[in-house]
Amino acid sequence: MDKLRALHYFVVAAEEGSFSATARRFDVSVPAVTKLIGALERELGARLIDRSTHGLRLTARGEAYRDMCAPLLGQLARADRVVSDRAGVEERTLVVGVPPLLSRAVLVPALPAFRERFAHVQIELKPVNHLTVTDAEARGMDVLVALGWPGALDFIQVPLARSRLIVCASPAYWRQHPPPRQPAGLNSHACVLVRSPEGTVLDLWRHHRGDTVEEVTVRGWLTCGSRDDALQAVLLGHGVGRFADLSVWHHVRDGQLEPVLTDWDSGDSPPFHALVRPDGRRDPDVQGFVSFLARLLQGIEAECMAAIGPRTPNARPDWYGKGVGRASTRGS
Repeated sequence: MDKLRALHYFVVAAEEGSFSATARRFDVSVPAVTKLIGALERELGARLIDRSTHGLRLTARGEAYRDMCAPLLGQLARADRVVSDRAGVEERTLVVGVPPLLSRAVLVPALPAFRERFAHVQIELKPVNHLTVTDAEARGMDVLVALGWPGALDFIQVPLARSRLIVCASPAYWRQHPPPRQPAGLNSHACVLVRSPEGTVLDLWRHHRGDTVEEVTVRGWLTCGSRDDALQAVLLGHGVGRFADLSVWHHVRDGQLEPVLTDWDSGDSPPFHALVRPDGRRDPDVQGFVSFLARLLQGIEAECMAAIGPRTPNARPDWYGKGVGRASTRGS
């Protein structure tokens, strides 16, 4: 048995949660991956991975083994690059476009984990607040992280995670203003609104619970052209905001934001996608970064689901991507 190759297959299978994805990463067949991981388990005398129709899941021993092996493989890869004549050639930069709200709070803190396995890759982050980037800008990026429903850009769309829009405010705000028990109660609160890049004020907040749907046209004294500014205003107690849970979850977890109406789901919750140029499909560094993003966001999604419940796929609202003044004026 080629134990080193088996370890590589095992660690990547743990990352991908799939033997087929692992096979694609190494450009080998699925039986080759399963055979070598099976041989590794037999040599160790322990099951590392539970297989089911829902995918792969590490056993407790598998998690411990992965945690010990992954850093060693990363160190070995770095050692190879130090002595290899190809070290300089292998170094590269990935240009990643990402919404600032997600970059600052979620992506940047986690990047060292990506570097552990891809030490030859340098990351250049570019702020992208919306998807209506020019063709020239798009061609300059290897990966675009999109919150919403991607348009007609000539990129391959890779689903990463589903979000859930949550209504929240600071604890100080809720102490002064009793939280609403029903969506209609938002009418008595100052809501911090966001204007989309196309010019639409997002003042129509949809909620549904079972077969009941409530649409509330919210009002407030502050409208922001940036979700970062809106979040800062809400954190400072200026009013009530609505954000994708994955992008503000660290504030909820740390007690800086308190969600309300969590027994109601939102009808406009946007998904997260990675957009990859067609020539990135077989690029191992690009695919490794996309897999890293998926694991990162899906881990936060699991935390959110455990705390505030599941989320459902939502269709693209008819005001999305259009400059219509106010979302509420379209009756959507």
